[in-house]
Amino acid sequence: MVRGKTQMRRIENATSRQVTFSKRRNGLLKKAFELSVLCDAEVALIIFSPRGKLYEFASSRRLLGEGLESCTIEELQEIEQQLERSVSSVRARKCGAQPWQGLKEKEKEKEQPENSPNSEDHDDHDSSPTSDVETELFIGPPPARRTRRLPPLPN
Repeated sequence: MVRGKTQMRRIENATSRQVTFSKRRNGLLKKAFELSVLCDAEVALIIFSPRGKLYEFASSRRLLGEGLESCTIEELQEIEQQLERSVSSVRARKCGAQPWQGLKEKEKEKEQPENSPNSEDHDDHDSSPTSDVETELFIGPPPARRTRRLPPLPN
């Protein structure tokens, strides 16, 4: 039996659209993982759901902390900076802020030491609140899916 061809247009039913998104997202994550393993390729995948939730996959062994023995100090520092930028960008996206705002604030903090005599006299009047946000960053194979089996229909 052959399946019918799927029309490439928006699914109008919200429930069907969500189910299709979930199934296709998991399939895409699985394919990305398989490609990285089978072909020893560096694969990165970022998916934003219709509601703005972030899903990502990265296969880089160095970002996973594997194979770092052969890296120089400079390479390790670059990997560390890349990870910091990525986490900062994800946190900023989650908070609705622009990613470069967090970097500017960090640079200002570095320029003004904590123990300087002017640090107490200078109050920050920034209108943007800062808070720590825990992200759901996932690097590795996609989680296994649970399948639900329906009982057979009576004849």
